[in-house]
Amino acid sequence: MIRQLSRLLTQTSLSLTERQQQQLIAYVELLDKWNKAYNLTSVRDPQQMIVRHIMDSIVVAPYLQGKRFIDVGTGPGLPGIPLSIVLPDAEFTLLDSLGKRVRFLKQVQHELKLDNILPVQSRVEEYPATPPFDGVISRAFASINDMLHWCQHLPAEGHGRFYALKGQYPTQECEALPANIEVDIAHRLEVPQLDEERHLVILKKI
Repeated sequence: MIRQLSRLLTQTSLSLTERQQQQLIAYVELLDKWNKAYNLTSVRDPQQMIVRHIMDSIVVAPYLQGKRFIDVGTGPGLPGIPLSIVLPDAEFTLLDSLGKRVRFLKQVQHELKLDNILPVQSRVEEYPATPPFDGVISRAFASINDMLHWCQHLPAEGHGRFYALKGQYPTQECEALPANIEVDIAHRLEVPQLDEERHLVILKKI
């Protein structure tokens, strides 16, 4: 798996240390192990996890601005855990409402010695943003409007951003934004060995 990951990384602009690569693989191994009992992801093959979970998450890293991020509806830690490994100087709050997922995240934190993540079990609308976050990251929300509705209290005034990870570019969702939100910039993401579209839509309050 480490050879596969190294090969995929050469097709991106990312440069990771050997330890970072080992941490990413250790995360995949934990996800594979816990998945059998906890049903954390529908992806069953660890080599597919490297493409669909690891690479799909970390290609976002070059576009994140700031130091404090919250991954809302993180599930088994996606994209928050891979991003926390790639960006060790940033802090990631990993928020999920399901206890079994948060237990898994705490086990990952312990085994991988990740001191820049904070797993939290909470509903997003009940979680206080003190202090507010530089970035609110979402990979799992059904729609951008849902994310904005539930997460409006989380980003810092002025510089805070919403980062929505999407498949195809969500034209209709972007045309139906609330009056106080606009698309700051959008990026088409290239994920090695993934034949599906991926986009990152960055939104800001106005």
